[in-house]
Amino acid sequence: MPSIDAANSTTAGGPVVNSWNEWDPLEEVIVGVLDGAATLPWDTALDAVTAVEHRDRSEEYHRLRGGRQVEPIHVAAAQRELDEFVSILEGEGVTVRRPEPLDHAVPHATPLWASPGGNCQANPRDVLIVLGDEILEAPMAWRSRYFEFLAYRDLCKDYFRRGAKWRAAPKPAMTDASYDPRWVRGEGYVTTEVEPLFDAADMTRCGRDVFVQRSHVTNDFGIDWLRVHYGDTLRFHKVEFDDYRAIHIDATWVPLRPGLALTNPDRPMTTVPEILRDSDWTFLDAPRSTLPERHPQFASYQWLSMNMLSLGPDKVIVEAHETPTIEMLAAEGIEAIPCPFRSNYRFGGSFHCATVDVRRRGGLDSYF
Repeated sequence: MPSIDAANSTTAGGPVVNSWNEWDPLEEVIVGVLDGAATLPWDTALDAVTAVEHRDRSEEYHRLRGGRQVEPIHVAAAQRELDEFVSILEGEGVTVRRPEPLDHAVPHATPLWASPGGNCQANPRDVLIVLGDEILEAPMAWRSRYFEFLAYRDLCKDYFRRGAKWRAAPKPAMTDASYDPRWVRGEGYVTTEVEPLFDAADMTRCGRDVFVQRSHVTNDFGIDWLRVHYGDTLRFHKVEFDDYRAIHIDATWVPLRPGLALTNPDRPMTTVPEILRDSDWTFLDAPRSTLPERHPQFASYQWLSMNMLSLGPDKVIVEAHETPTIEMLAAEGIEAIPCPFRSNYRFGGSFHCATVDVRRRGGLDSYF
């Protein structure tokens, strides 16, 4: 076993953990797994991010199925897509690591609350983020996802023993005080400010500048915690969008390379940091998805067309059916590798959600 004092290096002499932005050439990535996935239990936190047109049907389904294993027929279709995704990554020379699968169809509790079950290991992006040479474990904001970090512990310990830094944000109590009982859909956020809360997927990295969305799972206290702990190196900018279901930034505002970002035409930015107002970046509205409007989760899934993974500043992996997006990227000189992934949407995301980029070739820079 390598000493924890060993240099943060790969066998080739470079850093074992190194990722400062969303677009530098990708060398190593964690990809989620579907084993042990459970249907999310219904609670106030899930209600806050549910589309109004789906709410009644979703509540009925999640109350009935919450905490139980996802039906095998749904897992099988998604697994075929996930296998193809991993094959593409490895074919591009990217090292792929996987978390340990957990059985999420198990009740869990702390002394303060209980949940009938958990979620899944499909979306490591929600739990972990690499900031430079450090892996950060997010506190999370849902009781159903409280213990999700356990599946990544062996990976984090391995990276740490090989010299990487590893930090976990304070684990929240998640009592009823963390959720606003007066919350009204479309008016503010369900999370309060009694303790730091954030999901890692509410951050997007542009070198020295990190943009953090205030959402139903990320509060101002969480953003302040990040500023205090990384303020000597990174600048954290709060952003907000016109989105009553706000959760995770990677289907709303997606930087593709220095000077170019995709924006969501249905979710304009309402809290705009000065650094963006004064920038010379180009912001392009993403094309609308080809997901059929008759799809039962159209309102929730349509913008996962933006949830792509960059292999480098001129190459990304995109859902195979999203021809308008593929053509738009080509016009910007970016090659899009198509991969079917819509069966994975029911597990909470697409390519960006399903990954954590552990190592990209490049260093810390300023792009604004």
